[in-house]
Formats: sequence, C-alpha cells, structure tokens
Amino acid sequence: MTKMIAGQALIKVLEDWDVDHVYGVPGGSINHTVEGLYLEKDKVKYIQVRHEEVGAIAASADAKFTGKIGVAFGSAGPGATHLFNGLYDAKMDHVPVLALVGQVPQENMNTNYFQEMDEGPMFEDVAVYNRTVTTAEQIPYVINQAIREAYRQNGVAVVILPENLTSTEIDYVPTKTPKVVKNNYSQNINPDDIENSLEMLKNAKHPLVYAGRGLLGAKDVLTKFSEQFNSPVMTTVPATGVISTDHPNFIGTFGRLGTKSGFEALQHTDLILFIGSEFPFARFWPEGVKIIDVNNNPYDIGKTIDVDYAVIADAKSYLQALVTLPNETWLKANQENKANWDKWLDKLSKDDSNGLNPETITSKIAEMAGPNDTYGVDTGNVSEFGVRGLPMNHNQRFAISGLFATMGFGLPAGLAGALSVPDAQAWTLSGDGGFSMVAPDLITEARYGLPVINVVLSNERLGFIYYEQVASKQHLYGVDLTGADWAKVAEGLGGIGFTVKSIKDADEVFSKIKELQASGNKKPIVVNAVIKQDDPVATAFMPLDAKLYGQDAVDEYSKKYHIDVKEQPSLGEILRAQGDNN
Repeated sequence: MTKMIAGQALIKVLEDWDVDHVYGVPGGSINHTVEGLYLEKDKVKYIQVRHEEVGAIAASADAKFTGKIGVAFGSAGPGATHLFNGLYDAKMDHVPVLALVGQVPQENMNTNYFQEMDEGPMFEDVAVYNRTVTTAEQIPYVINQAIREAYRQNGVAVVILPENLTSTEIDYVPTKTPKVVKNNYSQNINPDDIENSLEMLKNAKHPLVYAGRGLLGAKDVLTKFSEQFNSPVMTTVPATGVISTDHPNFIGTFGRLGTKSGFEALQHTDLILFIGSEFPFARFWPEGVKIIDVNNNPYDIGKTIDVDYAVIADAKSYLQALVTLPNETWLKANQENKANWDKWLDKLSKDDSNGLNPETITSKIAEMAGPNDTYGVDTGNVSEFGVRGLPMNHNQRFAISGLFATMGFGLPAGLAGALSVPDAQAWTLSGDGGFSMVAPDLITEARYGLPVINVVLSNERLGFIYYEQVASKQHLYGVDLTGADWAKVAEGLGGIGFTVKSIKDADEVFSKIKELQASGNKKPIVVNAVIKQDDPVATAFMPLDAKLYGQDAVDEYSKKYHIDVKEQPSLGEILRAQGDNN
C-alpha cells in the first residue's frame, strides 16, 4: 500500500495493462491526470497532440496495429467533444480504446460552471463502458474495469474524472488482475457445423472465401486452408493483410476500393464462406449465391445480407477444424485474372505521359517497405490506391478507418505506428483533403523524433465525392480544393519536405529518403505527390464480360478506363477457355 494522488494511481493501472503511451491535450479539468503522467513518465510516455481528435484516432490505430488497448484523454467540454471522431472509429471497427475524460470539480458540477457539461449521456452511444467516478479511492478499480470491458467487448470504455478526485491522495494497492487475465483460450467447434459446411462446400462449383478482421492473427491458418482447398480469397478492406497480398490465392476485394479479379469472382461464385466480418457492402453481392456466415458475435450474422447457414464460432478455430477439398480450375482462373490485374497496375506505375499516376508512388513504397512496417491509410480515393498497391506480404500492419471512414485518419495512424511498432518504418498515405485536416500534428511527429513518411496524393480535389457527384449527375460543387505546398508546410512544422511530379522525381526523392533513413533521420518526412486528376478505375461494377453485359457495355467501360480487354480478359472468358462454362 502506497500513498499517492489518484491521478498517479490511475496511470499505474495503465502500466499494469502494458500501456506505454497516452495521447492528449492538457486542460484545467484533467490537470491531475496529467500530473500522474508526469510522476510516471519513466513508465508511460505522454504524447502531446495538437488536437484531441488526433489523439483519439491515434489510439484507435494503436489498437488496430497491435491488438492492445489505445488510450487518449481530453479535458471537460471541448476537449471531451473533440475525442468523438476517434472514439466512433474505434467503436465501428471493434477495437479496444480507453478515453479518459476530464470533468470540473464535483463542487462545481450542476452550477453552469466554466466548460461544465453533462458528459455521461454524451458517450452512451459510443461506449461499451461509461462511468463517472464518485470517489478518489475507486479510480484504480474503475480504470481496471474499464480496460477489461474494452477488451471483452472490443470497444470504447469511457471514464469521466472530476478534477478534485484525481488530485486527492489515496492508498494505492496494485491489482493482480491484468497479470492473470489473458485471452488465450481455444474453442471447440460444433462437429455438425463442420459437417454441414463441408457438404455445402462439396456441392459448390465455385466457392469463395471472403475474410474479415476476425481473421487478424490467423494468416497461417487462412493461407493453409486456401491452399489445401484450392480456394481464392477475398478480404474486406480493414482486413487487408489477413492473407499476404502477394499470395497467388489472394484476389483482392469488392466495391469502390476493389479489384477486377474481386468483382468478377463475385459474379461467378456460387458459394461464399463469409468469415469474421460484418462487411456492410455485402448487401450488394449478386443474388442467388449461397452464404455460410461465420462470426463469434451472433448479432453480426445476417446483419447485412441473408445467409444460408450460420456458424457462431471463432473464425480461426473454425478454419482449423475444416477438412479441405480440391477445386483447381476455379482457383487457377482467378489466379490468372488477378495476375493480369497486377500487370495492368504495374503498367500504370511506369507511365507518366499524361501526369503522375498514384500507382507510381505506391510501387516506390512497396520497393522500400520493410517486413514489419505500418501503413496508416486515409479515407477517400487514397484508400483505393493504398489497398491496391501497398504490400502486406510479411508482418506489415495496415490500419484504415473502416466503417466510420473518417477523413484525417492517416497522419494520426502514422503517430500510432511509429510509437507502437518502433522497430519498423511508419508510413501514411493521405489525399490532400484528409491531410489538410490534421497537418498541424506534423509538429507532434517532429517533437517526439518520429521519422514517419507521410505521403500526400495531391490533386486539389475531393476525388471520392467528385466521383459520386458525377455518378449521380449532380452539379460539381464543393469538391474542388485550394492547393497547398505540403513540402513547405512540412519544413515549417519541423519536418522534411519533398515534391514529386513525375517518375523521375519519384526515383530521386525515394532515393533521398533511403539516404535519410540510413543516416538515422529522426524528422518526419512529407512527400507531396502531385497526381493527375483522373478517377481511379471503378471496380464496384466492371462490365468486361460481353456474355454477361453485352459488347456495347464492354466497349464503353474499357474505353473510359483505358483497359485493353485482350490484356485483361474477363474471368468468364478465362473460365470458358479452361472448359468451365458455369
């Protein structure tokens, strides 16, 4: 038993749960939590961000990169409300985050005091655990319970801390719980579920695996299943990396962020093993396809699409229990289709005759990427380029704002990557729209000596929304952006800036970045890549099979996106050439 202020005891509980850094901005109503961080600064690093939103997003990205809880704080009133964007991102993508929220002293509550507000109801929708502490002595217990619930429910825990309580001296007794509670159980799968799944797989001619974040950490099992079953694998965007992106059985994803091979596989499959995901766009899959839905949360089964068979199970344990069956023609056709797509992207990366293609930049990142690197990818068209071009072929980690899809995710995720995986390079990929929302926190990267490589794809346009306005025949309004020299901005905020406008520039700049890395650079880097304004190829609907869509549709689509159908025949044509006419 040791006497200390409750704010210090709070931080000691974080230490017990292996939290080594916390994001936030000081304020009058959170000062003694900050004092606790000072007193424990040798154990827990305080990261002073320039906006609480950045801290909350970074905490969510910490959890996405590592599976460990991320922690952020904000003071009463505006500090608390600024946290919401990152907290909702964590809620929607089911990752554990702890939010420490300041409150005015108890004697000033309910008196219309400066920055006072009723914070509890505010967090009800976003939090799986939402408590306001009422005594100083209970603070360590409540923080411990909050972390347990965040892990148990894969969500956001909020603890509201009246400032007079965190400043009160208490007798602190460490808890044993964090040291003995571990999620290391293995699950026994119902044998009937395995038998019924196998029967459906056996009867399917073109089965397809669609994998979600529930398979994070199960790369070896998913890969083994895919190889033994000869099954192509698609993933949701947030699950990028659950199978290596250079594995021949990986064929991409579906929708605006997708691939030709992914779109066409869905048009020809007759059964989808939908596993570990609540993918919201499953509702747009073709009708008539049988679906086996595997999820450890019964609420998520059938939430976005009707399913034919439901399995309530841990995704990894389920795959381990399955016996495999062969289906080589279907797999080989999908492999060929994906290889053709990859060749086409590579061709784009080597052509700047009409302006710089984003594929040039992602190919340069791929050349430099190390086996443990982290990628924080922002929202918008940049998400498409990141998903299609960033390598996830070793132990790289990928984080994106999946269901919440908030702009401004990239740079905060770079902070998280550099802090949570310090022995690897942290990359961020942003559009100029998202980057402009959070650019001031380049100062934070500079302050803590974090050499994050921030790549900005600049085209002075909100490209994703531009596409939507064109598709819905709206007036183009509000989607043009006033440009900025992001390389100079980087220099002004304590970093190093480069501008890239051509393949030649890219070669030179990435060579300089390699030199900086070799010399032990500790400054953040910004690569302002000025790309052409062309829309990325639309993969949500790709009418390239004349048998399915008619020759006129094929001609119109291939002309618009400069696709040579001889170089990229449809999956249907490949299957028919192999004698599969289904």
